[in-house]
Amino acid sequence: MANDIQMVANDLTENVLAKVNEMEKSKKIAFPPHYSYANALKAAQLVLLETKKDNKPVLEVCSKGSIVNALLGMVTKGLNIQKGQCYFIPYGNQLTLSVSYMGKIAMAKRIGWIKDVKAYPLYKGDTFETVFDPETGTLKVKEYAPKFENIDENKLIGAFAMVIGKDGVLHTEVMNMT
Repeated sequence: MANDIQMVANDLTENVLAKVNEMEKSKKIAFPPHYSYANALKAAQLVLLETKKDNKPVLEVCSKGSIVNALLGMVTKGLNIQKGQCYFIPYGNQLTLSVSYMGKIAMAKRIGWIKDVKAYPLYKGDTFETVFDPETGTLKVKEYAPKFENIDENKLIGAFAMVIGKDGVLHTEVMNMT
């Protein structure tokens, strides 16, 4: 039984690998620098062997087409499940690909105008002030002064994230815990 599931996982990933190789050779697809879709598929194969729905392997429960689509989705987005950039989630008999926060950051950085995304927790007692810039329509952090002694999950009141471009902050998002 375990060998059958392993064979299914191997067959599916090898089929996807062959299809992607063919697409790459015919210039129908391009990949980010330093991205190895072969490595990503091998990592995905190992994850698929461990992923279950209702205590049954997804390779038994989910349709082969949905598994292939999830694998192709991962590869065409240039993601690697082993790096926490995406997850396989079964819904009924369909396996879906969900892009994680880390995957979204990786894809955004590849666009070229996004340099990084930084996120920071806000604790009760920290100094945090924002200002709205009507010229750009953006929220800007005017002051942020975290205090080490405030780091306590019971004091967590929110967080903020900043999308940083080549010329500075492009966007700031503020979230509270309520």
